[in-house]
Amino acid sequence: MGQIRHIIESQQFDSGFLSALFQHSQDLSRSGRGGPLGGTGTIMASLFYEPSTRTRFSFESAMYRLGGNVITTENAREFSSFAKGESLEDSIRILSGYADIIVMRHNEIGAAKRAASISSVPVLNAGDGAGQHPTQALLDLYTLHQKFHRLDNLRVAMVGDLRYGRTVRSLAYLLAKFKGVHLVFVAPEVCQMHDDILAYLDRQGVSYENNTNLDAVLPQVDCVYMTRIQKERFLDLNEYAEAAGKYRLSEENVHRMAPEAIIMHPLPRVEEIAPEVDSDPRAFYFHQAQNGLWVRMALILYALGKWD
Repeated sequence: MGQIRHIIESQQFDSGFLSALFQHSQDLSRSGRGGPLGGTGTIMASLFYEPSTRTRFSFESAMYRLGGNVITTENAREFSSFAKGESLEDSIRILSGYADIIVMRHNEIGAAKRAASISSVPVLNAGDGAGQHPTQALLDLYTLHQKFHRLDNLRVAMVGDLRYGRTVRSLAYLLAKFKGVHLVFVAPEVCQMHDDILAYLDRQGVSYENNTNLDAVLPQVDCVYMTRIQKERFLDLNEYAEAAGKYRLSEENVHRMAPEAIIMHPLPRVEEIAPEVDSDPRAFYFHQAQNGLWVRMALILYALGKWD
């Protein structure tokens, strides 16, 4: 990758980077608008092969708030040369001549790494299939740090679709960097966390467990990280039917959580968090989504070499 600052996977970040990211994100949240790119003509290409609302809009809003410009396509699988058979590599070669930075979401695992290998400008992975979603994991980590003022010794329950959930995969990689972290995986049988993540946690000496009883887990953790069961990822709809609706946070069972614990969710939600939970002070998912703006502003500046 040379000197180009790609953001591809959670494993690439160290504690020094995370500390700097948190500080830059906090500074940007206080100022509201950065503006350091104003007048530079800096262009971000927003290339999304899968549907997105929060991630695409937060990246594009981040770029505009920094004073940059955006060229975008909402559904590159249908409304780009991909539909004509153009390879990802050719698309990236062309776009890297038009833009100064590329934000890409793709349906294939490893697509972001492929793009970065041939791009002449930074590539930011906005999700590659069931692989990783590092910018989401970074904003999740920032949210946890903002709430607890630490990342060591946290107990985090990851609930729902752990098999296809790129957000929980990326967050597990990041949490493994901190001491005393304990992860609890709560998932239907067909949605269990993959062995590659478990093997990584074993190598890092991270404590984890599987538990199918969400109510029993709720009082024991600092954070409940809910995820939706992703129907679009299942090849067998019978497996989807088996998993859908198995775990749901209601107002009643949220009361089992500790007063200082929080609920997070990468969104969108379907039925896994009841709407009445939104008014509970432990519901952090909308605040979490707002943090995505500040963290992605900071990441854009990092990728462009604009950190002090």
